[in-house]
Order: sequence, then structure tokens, then C-alpha cells
Amino acid sequence: MLDKTNRMNALFDFYQELLTGKQRDYMEMYYLEDYSLGEISELYAVSRQAVYDNIKRTEAMLENYESKLHLFDKFTKRTKLIEQMEKEMKKNNYQGLENYLAQLKEID
Repeated sequence: MLDKTNRMNALFDFYQELLTGKQRDYMEMYYLEDYSLGEISELYAVSRQAVYDNIKRTEAMLENYESKLHLFDKFTKRTKLIEQMEKEMKKNNYQGLENYLAQLKEID
């Protein structure tokens, strides 16, 4: 569950501007602020099921955006390569850096 929560938080960070206000509110409350479905439903005066359905649809939308745009995947790859470059720099292996720089250029 924690992996899913972390993934949803990451996707939300990248794609929240593509969501409606209500979708953003529900996702933020559920995933970032740890509200329960019942608490959200009380605040918005809707059924628990309505909140659940909205969150599930929004999760699917976020996954769909990622499958088409790959922003989170590219970010993850770039971050990993930068970490590897930093390790190489500490070892003073500058030839290894050229390989990592080439890989960074290929990501986008």
C-alpha cells in the first residue's frame, strides 16, 4: 500500500494541473493529508462511494497520463543518472561521466 501511496503522490505532483479542482482536493486529502473516505464524504456532503469512485477514476487518469507522457519515469531515470554521476565525480572518474551525460541526453 505504501508503494501505491508513494506512486500516487508522485504522479499527483506531476499531473495535478490536469485535474479538476474536486479531483485535486480529494486526492490531496486522501493521499497527502491521510483523510479517510468517510471524512472526505462528510466535508463534501457526498456519499463515501462517490468519494471512492472519484479517487479511483482519478488514479486511473494519473496512470493514463503517465503512460502517455512518461514525466515521472523520465524524472526517475534522470535522478538515478545524476546520483551515479555524483558517485563517479567523487571517484574522480571523469570518463565515466561522459557515458552518464550521453544517457541523460537520450532520456528526453
